[in-house]
Amino acid sequence: MTGIVSSMADHLALGLFRPVLAGLGVLLSFLVGAACSAIMVNYSRRRQMHSEYALPLLLEAVLLLCFGLLGAQLSQIDGLFVSLTVMLLGFIMGLQNAVITKISKAEIRTTHITGIVTDIGIELGKLTYWNRHQFPHITPVIANRSRLTLLSLLAVFFFVGGVLGALGFKYVGYIATVPLACLLVLLAIAPVFDDILLFIRQKKDSL
Repeated sequence: MTGIVSSMADHLALGLFRPVLAGLGVLLSFLVGAACSAIMVNYSRRRQMHSEYALPLLLEAVLLLCFGLLGAQLSQIDGLFVSLTVMLLGFIMGLQNAVITKISKAEIRTTHITGIVTDIGIELGKLTYWNRHQFPHITPVIANRSRLTLLSLLAVFFFVGGVLGALGFKYVGYIATVPLACLLVLLAIAPVFDDILLFIRQKKDSL
């Protein structure tokens, strides 16, 4: 989204309004996806459901499956200033980024790398800082090594995922996302199924 907003500003300054509207379509799709994720998480949390985070992941899986099977057709259909395929991807990114933000309590945002690399730099700065003078009333500068490891792994897997995604799309096409969608379904289906069984039992008990 950072690049899209920057591009929108650049094109607006150049008087090129069509790319500005295209960026707006993607931005709004991302925003709606994040909002939907928050609604589902908060709905589940208030009702103490098992699928608090599984519902957005399951929706993401279904949408990825649609992208894999119907992406080529959707790319020919105009949405809000961009094709439905692009809007679908924006929605999925917002959905996924919001649920990870909720799970990690805003510590991790997986769809962009800027914040991750910034935090890696901060932890590296702490790691290399020389606490030359020890003062009893001043806490020494200490790096959070576990956080540094996590952030570094996220950056590496972000890059690896980007390479695999590009190769998959190059050689297989849209359908490359289908295995990922199936994996997400397997991860999310159990807590959703538990909530369905609990709902059925509650209905039977109320009769």
